[in-house]
Amino acid sequence: MNARTVSHAAGRPSVHGNRAAIVNRSVGHPTTLNAHQNITPGTNRHATSAAVHRTLNSRSFTHAFSKAGALHNPHTRAGLTARAAKAGWNHHGRGNGWWRHNNGGYGWVGPVFWPFAYYDMYDYALWGGGYDDSFWDYGYGDIYAGLFSPYDYDDLNGYQSPASSGAAPSSAAASPLTPMCGSDSEDIAGLPLDQVQQAIQPNAEQQAALDDLAKASQKAAQDIKAACPTDIALTAPARFDAMQKRIEAMIAAVATVQPALEKFFDLLSDEQKARLTALGENQKKAHQATTTANSLIQSCSAVQSGVTAWPTDQIEQTVKPTDAQRASLTALQNAATKAADTLKASCPTDNELTPPARLAAVGTRLDAMLQVVKTVSSALDDFYGSLTDEQKANFDAIGPQLTAQPNQPSGSQTHHRRRGVGGIVRRFMREF
Repeated sequence: MNARTVSHAAGRPSVHGNRAAIVNRSVGHPTTLNAHQNITPGTNRHATSAAVHRTLNSRSFTHAFSKAGALHNPHTRAGLTARAAKAGWNHHGRGNGWWRHNNGGYGWVGPVFWPFAYYDMYDYALWGGGYDDSFWDYGYGDIYAGLFSPYDYDDLNGYQSPASSGAAPSSAAASPLTPMCGSDSEDIAGLPLDQVQQAIQPNAEQQAALDDLAKASQKAAQDIKAACPTDIALTAPARFDAMQKRIEAMIAAVATVQPALEKFFDLLSDEQKARLTALGENQKKAHQATTTANSLIQSCSAVQSGVTAWPTDQIEQTVKPTDAQRASLTALQNAATKAADTLKASCPTDNELTPPARLAAVGTRLDAMLQVVKTVSSALDDFYGSLTDEQKANFDAIGPQLTAQPNQPSGSQTHHRRRGVGGIVRRFMREF
């Protein structure tokens, strides 16, 4: 078997150069390709790519991104991510993905981690629990999906722009998924200036502070968009590198917005704060929110408690680790288990009542997620770096092999009971 060439940048391997390992779904083992040659046409690859392209370029998708205010609706965003994440899956009749979030959305959509990140964090901070709890759905399941991605080469190839789909996966930022990475326009996540102004009737000083908050929010959204991946990661270390960059950009966004938000909120009278709270309640009613702040706290804890079992049998059978490698694998498993505990401890324990307090809670959670990603990434680098090229290819193939099977094998089970996504998608489609 030909070996895969992997370069190491900043201590983490990613696929570059002339050769890259891919998984051939029809035979279930790694094969190789030359990035400077066209891939031999295959029915599965082209059918999967076509299915993804049709979904991402459908009228409902393009209309959602062009319709003012459409992405402010958390149900719309969940429907978009669900359709995009499963576009290739649905073509193969695989059903619902195991990495689905409680709200029906997905934390990984092809190569993109945390689609609509700014909307998720900003909606919760401004309007509170019960309006949009998408931010708190991120946790251990997304770490697991970073280790064992459900997508193989054929799936990821579909998320490229059609013009580049004949080459090795790259330039995710040029794909139709780019709008999910963020927006650099003034029509950003959750700051409806007209509604806020009408509700609080700001004086000159308050208006200036609100304008500064809008500028800070736009800067934060631009920074998050800039963290969109420019390469499609085919290996677990490369995916963790993408996760780390995305979370770091979100942390920087919190640091940008927090001072402006605190200044604006501190200038408001008690009456104006009450009006802003009432505006948030109206937002919840308008979007048919069905959760409460208390259920958010319980849900966040539950997400981390239902830890997915590792595909131990598959690792033993395909990777065949040596005793020394098995010790590194155990360290990686222990780091992942500790990650779940850390994330559970960072779940909110109180119902934060003000936007600045909620944004601070978002920052605390992101700090915990960054700590987790770095810890698991370090252990992953130790284990992955000890593998031969053939072992690496086999390890990278585990996720797609698991997800291609109709039932989870004994070494892998789903997180916890998931709510059906059909209703959310149907509501999303009715909006357009």
